[in-house]
Amino acid sequence: MIVRDGMNEIVVTVGPSHTLREAARRMTAHNVGAAVVMDYDGQGPGIVTERDLLHSSGASQDFDVELVRDHLSSNLIYAHVDWPLERAATEMTLRAIRHVVVLDEGSEVVGILSMRDIVRSWTADGASCEVTSAG
Repeated sequence: MIVRDGMNEIVVTVGPSHTLREAARRMTAHNVGAAVVMDYDGQGPGIVTERDLLHSSGASQDFDVELVRDHLSSNLIYAHVDWPLERAATEMTLRAIRHVVVLDEGSEVVGILSMRDIVRSWTADGASCEVTSAG
């Protein structure tokens, strides 16, 4: 399987000047753990995740004041649609991240892939784990 088979189309986007509350509201409304940050004037797309929101909350920051641009995930990687899922999973595990932005052959953002998507794909594809009892 390849990334294209497991990814989701982008469900939630925010801009860098949105507040964390707006990002959280949109992510909650769509039941997703990450939003793609579209910054047309910046370095390219970014990502803000539930973990980024949690760090801000844990630091007692005000979600109505804090801006997405100041809380972008720093370990962002881009996966390409034709990568094997194993490669995406390996890259995500090495960086301790759970989401990647997916690019097509022309470097356009086409989706997002989460660890949950990978597990779902492998399970739906017939992956299984034999559990034996210790005796």
